[in-house]
Amino acid sequence: MDLINFENKIKEECSNINITLSNEQIQQFYTYMQELIKWNSKINLTAITEPDEIIKKHFIDCLSITKYLNNNDNIIDVGTGAGFPGIPIKIVNNTLNITLLDSLNKRINFLNEIINKLNLKNIEAAHSRAEEYVVKDKRESYDVAVSRAVAELPTLLEYLMPYVKVNGICICMKGPKALEEIEKSKKAIEILGGKLEKIENIKIEEDMERNIIIIKKIKNTPKAYPRKPGKPSKNPIK
Repeated sequence: MDLINFENKIKEECSNINITLSNEQIQQFYTYMQELIKWNSKINLTAITEPDEIIKKHFIDCLSITKYLNNNDNIIDVGTGAGFPGIPIKIVNNTLNITLLDSLNKRINFLNEIINKLNLKNIEAAHSRAEEYVVKDKRESYDVAVSRAVAELPTLLEYLMPYVKVNGICICMKGPKALEEIEKSKKAIEILGGKLEKIENIKIEEDMERNIIIIKKIKNTPKAYPRKPGKPSKNPIK
């Protein structure tokens, strides 16, 4: 897809979620897409490789959470993979301070390359597991913890909640089974210091439904959480 067609397509899709992109932002997204496709031939970053689908199923999907973010928010994107949603939200709001957290070093190399190529500031890629990075003076130091397609909600909340300040939020980007996951997560939400604030259902396209779950942090997360690596996934809070 050439830049002109890309520009027309992403502008059209962004208008549906009330986002207007500058020429510089369009170029940044275009470069991001090209690098994603190029790197994906060497390391597994995404199963979505068609430009139209990258725009809708990656970029627009990620940008659907921007309404929940405030200027200058300190954000951690846990299990960011190829930079989703952290890099798209940074492109549209340069005031955000973002940590991209991932456990695979190959992906960190890709993220650092993208950060440099797009000339993004106040964003870093960190190589660590979610259960371990939090002990490095990161506990309850973020306004927002966000994650997209990482784990079932009880496990995911144990990853996210320890990072968030009281009165901050977790944004969990989930698929069509979100309501089932919330039912399984009631105890985890309570134990970890959260409160279910909102569920927003979005239709990205006919075959893709997104549920955005907002959990507000209303009290400190007990120091016992997160448990050691592997425990949250093998034995979720029930």
